[in-house]
Amino acid sequence: MTETFIVRSARILGGEPRDLVLRDGVVVEITDPGTARAEGAIEVDAAGLIALPGLVDLHTHLREPGREDAETVETGSRAAAAGGFTAVFAMANTDPVADTAGTVEQVLRLGQEAGYVDVQPVGAVTVGLGGQQLAELGAMATSAAQVRVFSDDGKCVHDAVIMRRALEYVKAFDGVIAQHAQEPRLTEDAQMNEGALSGVLGLRGWPAVAEEAIIARDVLLAEHVGSRLHVCHVSTAGSVELVRWAKSRGIDVTAEVTPHHLLLTEELVASYDPVYKVNPPLRSARDVQALREALADGTIDIVATDHAPHPVEDKDCEWGAAAMGMVGLETALGVVAEAMVSTGLLDWAGVADRMSHAPARIGRLEGHGRPIEVGEPANLVLVDPEASRTVVASDLQSRSHNTPYAGRTLPVSVVATFLRGRPTVLDGVLVEAVTA
Repeated sequence: MTETFIVRSARILGGEPRDLVLRDGVVVEITDPGTARAEGAIEVDAAGLIALPGLVDLHTHLREPGREDAETVETGSRAAAAGGFTAVFAMANTDPVADTAGTVEQVLRLGQEAGYVDVQPVGAVTVGLGGQQLAELGAMATSAAQVRVFSDDGKCVHDAVIMRRALEYVKAFDGVIAQHAQEPRLTEDAQMNEGALSGVLGLRGWPAVAEEAIIARDVLLAEHVGSRLHVCHVSTAGSVELVRWAKSRGIDVTAEVTPHHLLLTEELVASYDPVYKVNPPLRSARDVQALREALADGTIDIVATDHAPHPVEDKDCEWGAAAMGMVGLETALGVVAEAMVSTGLLDWAGVADRMSHAPARIGRLEGHGRPIEVGEPANLVLVDPEASRTVVASDLQSRSHNTPYAGRTLPVSVVATFLRGRPTVLDGVLVEAVTA
């Protein structure tokens, strides 16, 4: 039996209230509020709520296979749906590494079985993330997973020859290399942003130039080859200027910023709380402001969570031994609302572009990031712009709870998420999965 939903009086991108009729995975009607009719339809009261296209995360760590103690595809998918996402790109640094057609197809299948969001695998650039030999890029691209994004994230493709060859190879199937920009020799044993505070705290500094040097090299390589480059988790003002310069030359480069780099600064490290230990590190207030402005003006194309779950034993320890990373799927929209919407830097249409349209376009993901219009896939999220949320770590859907926002009140709340016209979240509560 086909389920039909009528979403009553939703404000599409913050505009005037409209009724939406969802059927067979598609938006079939948009009418004046109170006028939609459909026999047997399930009605959802969306008065006062903003409708956005389902969010798309280009940078998620789901850990499966291999680190199911930290996260599984199912628990990560649940977290994503709770955060308003309808699709996520699963990074390749699993165990085994997603560097073969078989492994990416396994991740794809696990996502389909979970059913809460569409899980699109990211393929590794090099075998085992070792940086020495190209992985099976073509085989992954032509597999059932149809991989278009390749990344050694967690490690930098630091060899310029390997990076050039990867950029050349993916041109054949319109792929993109997503680079983790970190010059390894400049960051050996680095613990936090390099600056006056790192000296005071006695922690080895992580210089901005370690990120910027790789970006500078890679945009030139991308220009030389004529290929697509995506820069992961940009974190410094200097990186922003390099991306802006590259775009002004017509180089095909895109860039992302994480929610935590839009909101949190290095001063939090003074607590020595490992929840704030992340790669790249939290930067200065000047960097944060530059990142916000770059996201607003389009120099930075998207927000990507870099959702990085870790079990308690890997984070609840001394700073030097702690793993790097934070969970972020369930808090991303609230952080962006605080950093960008509340400050007037982005409106809701801008949020839809940076968190849905653009990431789907960069990842060549069909069926997502589409406008909320008749005939388009019914992937959407309903957001209450007036309902703040205090983050409680134990309430998160993720298997790991290493959030830097525990106890913090963030604006907006996800009320409902629809994947292909069926709710995965309704009235703020996760519901049964949408099976593929």
